[in-house]
Amino acid sequence: MEENQSNNPADKPQDTIAQKKHAAMIERLSNLHQSRLQQAVSRKSDSNDLPAFESTKSFTDRFYESKKSIETEINRCRLVTDSESKANLKSDLDQLSISISELEKLVAENSYFLPSYEVRASLKTISDLKATLESVNYELLPKKKFSFRNKSTAAKKDQGNVVTIENENSGFDSVLAEKCSIQVRDSPGFRNKEGVILVKSFGSSKEGDFTLSDLNSCEVRVTGCFRALYVHRLRNCRVYVGPVMGSILIEQAEDCLFMMASHQMRIHHAKKTDFYLRVRSRPIIEDCNSVRFAPYLLRYEGIDKDLKDSSLDEETGNWANVDDFKWLRAVQSPNWSILPEEERVSAVNISNLETPSDDI
Repeated sequence: MEENQSNNPADKPQDTIAQKKHAAMIERLSNLHQSRLQQAVSRKSDSNDLPAFESTKSFTDRFYESKKSIETEINRCRLVTDSESKANLKSDLDQLSISISELEKLVAENSYFLPSYEVRASLKTISDLKATLESVNYELLPKKKFSFRNKSTAAKKDQGNVVTIENENSGFDSVLAEKCSIQVRDSPGFRNKEGVILVKSFGSSKEGDFTLSDLNSCEVRVTGCFRALYVHRLRNCRVYVGPVMGSILIEQAEDCLFMMASHQMRIHHAKKTDFYLRVRSRPIIEDCNSVRFAPYLLRYEGIDKDLKDSSLDEETGNWANVDDFKWLRAVQSPNWSILPEEERVSAVNISNLETPSDDI
């Protein structure tokens, strides 16, 4: 058989050429395959790096999957019977509150491409989840009954002073809230103050919710990162707030100045009030009039790091892109405007502000 094999040297170059062609074809196919794999990985990596999704459907799929998971956990907490699980209820409910805030952040980060009706529907869903969770909190972890305290002497003493409060909760604001049909959350905050400076500093632990309620002629200075801010019934106040990692809700404000940064901003029943904002999504107003908007101008020691840690270091320009949910016409809403540059305050450094002895 060996004799039948060709020993012609002329055949070898042809074999070499064929092998080279075959190898080149294999290499081209391999390169094409690798190119496609890299493109797929790149698209996946980009989608993980960016806060937004490619389509409304991909957003709604994730949103409602998270919603379903939260509802399942809430129902599980309601059915807890064994003592070990009951001991963990508070931490479980706190985690659910964080999950809802993350869902709210998801809406804020993707609201720029979502249709308005989808944003409204998502916010309504989040509001319902918060109400359900709060109901479960009261049901499973009942609070101690509050008693009125003599505040007349303390109120007089507060006039013209600085009040630094880490955790203050008063039952009296719940009575006022019931009269005004506004539910004030049972979270740390400043409540029922007049004519004082209120100072709060959050650490680096990225703490939870904070509430400002029933303040008149006060100045509020809040530094550091925290998860959410709720503001109820403020009149003639100046409020300077560091970065909020979730949302800010303002209900009833008149003749105030707010300087704050957050992922989401909702403002209800505000009038004759100026807002200096840095916000990831478009601010939403409802039942407001004579409100004006300008860019965030707050400074304090460490604010650059706080803004970066809260993903708010980039100026998006959304402070000027306000959605008025009570104005559905195509023309500009008459309820809000851009604050003229000549009427804006200069940058405010709350680290250097002096404490006035009388008026704020």
